[in-house]
Amino acid sequence: MEQVSKPTQASRPSWYVIQCKGGESFRAAENLANQGYDVFHPVMNIPRKRNGKLITLSEPLFPYYLFIRLDQIVSNWRPLRSTRGVLRLITFGNMPIPVADALIDAIKTHPHQQKGIHDYFSPGDKVTITEGPFKELAAIFKHTKGEERAIVLLNMLQRPQAIEISVHQLKK
Repeated sequence: MEQVSKPTQASRPSWYVIQCKGGESFRAAENLANQGYDVFHPVMNIPRKRNGKLITLSEPLFPYYLFIRLDQIVSNWRPLRSTRGVLRLITFGNMPIPVADALIDAIKTHPHQQKGIHDYFSPGDKVTITEGPFKELAAIFKHTKGEERAIVLLNMLQRPQAIEISVHQLKK
């Protein structure tokens, strides 16, 4: 009868931290993934105003860092140092430091990853309309209606009137 050996701790893949060159974490993640490595690069979707338009940008949750899953015996560690965008593997002494799977799972399921444009404005925020027939008028942000539209309260005829407007026509 053939005996099957249990995998040892050293032969089980673990997550490790890669430090990236300044502003090159997306490049490093892409290059490592192209080489066949299992990479986790947590990002946040951040609403930003650019050229008067409200857009959503993906920014690294940990600037300059990403996670890579490697096996100490099977994985090829040599190409890591020469990968574009990678500065080094985080070590303690000369030993790479594994990150607990539970921590990676917690980061993957954290709700901050789901932010979008609708989080840029909060109910009750004072906003100014930047385009259209109500240009330069002050309003109160009420809520979003989908990703592109918002309901604001505009003071007309001595009382607040709810109007629907593009979120791109608003600024704080």
